[in-house]
Amino acid sequence: MQLGTANVTGRDTDIVGVVSAHSAGEVRSQVEQARRSGTPLYPVSAGMNWGYGSASPVVPGCQVLDLSGMNRILNADDISVDNPVAIVEPGVTQGQLSDFLEEHCPALTFNVTGAGRDTSIIGNALDRGVGYFGPRKDDLFGLEVVTGTGEIVRTGFRRLGDASPLAHSHPFGLGPMLDGLFFQGNFGIVTSACFRLRPRRPREVAVSLALRRDEDLPAFIDALARLKREGLLTSVTHIGNRARTVSTLSYGVTRYLEDACGFDATAAAAEAERAMKVVAPHEWTSLASVSGNTGQVRAAIREIRQRTRKIARLMVITERLLDVGYAVTHRLRAIPFMRANAAAIAATRPLHRLALGVPTDIPIQNLLWKFGHPNDRAVELDASRCGLLFISPALPLDGRLACEVVTGMQEVASRHRHILYMTLNIETETSLVAVINLLFDRSVPEEVERAHRCADDLLDYMRGRGLEPYRARADMMEKIVAADPDYWRLIHQLKTVFDPDNIIAPGRYGLAFGMGQER
Repeated sequence: MQLGTANVTGRDTDIVGVVSAHSAGEVRSQVEQARRSGTPLYPVSAGMNWGYGSASPVVPGCQVLDLSGMNRILNADDISVDNPVAIVEPGVTQGQLSDFLEEHCPALTFNVTGAGRDTSIIGNALDRGVGYFGPRKDDLFGLEVVTGTGEIVRTGFRRLGDASPLAHSHPFGLGPMLDGLFFQGNFGIVTSACFRLRPRRPREVAVSLALRRDEDLPAFIDALARLKREGLLTSVTHIGNRARTVSTLSYGVTRYLEDACGFDATAAAAEAERAMKVVAPHEWTSLASVSGNTGQVRAAIREIRQRTRKIARLMVITERLLDVGYAVTHRLRAIPFMRANAAAIAATRPLHRLALGVPTDIPIQNLLWKFGHPNDRAVELDASRCGLLFISPALPLDGRLACEVVTGMQEVASRHRHILYMTLNIETETSLVAVINLLFDRSVPEEVERAHRCADDLLDYMRGRGLEPYRARADMMEKIVAADPDYWRLIHQLKTVFDPDNIIAPGRYGLAFGMGQER
């Protein structure tokens, strides 16, 4: 794996080298060596933090510590429906855990994200990624951490030792909870953690709601928020704009037109554009899951339909409906309307499985295809021309305010000739996060600079509204810290307890000290 070099943000940071570790003991040795040499370590789980910096450090002069070889499920023999916890190392990926559960315990699933199959579970959770069932931070507990002093700390009841019956079952421990110090921070290197698994429910369906009129978006968000609070929608609710929907489906639609209908690349692109007008005519569409027993799901869908029918069109999506729909429309694909729907179903299938706990590379393959990469291997995204920046504000769960912020951010982006690809994720009962990205051609320097100017202005706009991102890119850490230096100085005081030499990821969610000197 090539780490610490070019990445999709277009902002690279010089490194002095790459080292690896395959155990907590080896991590400890690397930390001790770094303390002696004064060369900071920048640990990465898989290096695929796409759009936030990948494996690129915040400050130059670091040595990247590659943890992808630490890829064991430590309690593989003990996982069951009665023990739904996986103890994973940082190199364990979504695809690896999914394949393991499918083979050994198919009654269990987990909180999957829209990132690719080869992304790290621990890495994403520690940066507070959001899965289809909720915030990933809620799934992780019982951390094993190597601090900057070389000490190994186990949080919660894991401190009692892995032989304790409480070690992997009770997430809170006794006394102050240290777990949170290692999320979005640089106090230590997490070498393993307990990760909650979830039982599959008797019935799980996806519910899509297409908003008929743009002006009803505030009421739409408020209605979905109430459905979330009352437990009728049992997953995170994703509300995507049309740019996001088209971007997500284009690759699958075009492949269907080429492979199943014999279109060449030029004809397929034109036909795909026409198809999108048929299958994705609305500006805002939501997607969420409803799960439970058959009666619960039926009653929930009836209630959801009744509450939203005046402003949105509801569609229930199941594997069976997709199979039947595809069989019919594919058979009649000579008819343009049927062909458009067959293509949309072909593109939707893997995304539907994603919502039900099966990771996929489709979103990343979309980006590779969009930027003309010669293959669809998701792990090559950083090597492609794709430029990707995430700007992700946290918002209160208030439809009116969310829409004002969305409109304001779109106006900022338009001044920089950018389109915003947006998903508003209702992830808790009181808040949502807007996952927003810019796309640009990283091979064109002017496009890189324009995208970053746009991202900077979006951050300024966000802060002008009293808001902050819920997750930050490596290249924006200095701006994050500069806005509230007193708070981050307090964070640094805690940092000195765990990492007095500041040799673990300097500048990551903290003051940028390097080689013992303030930068």
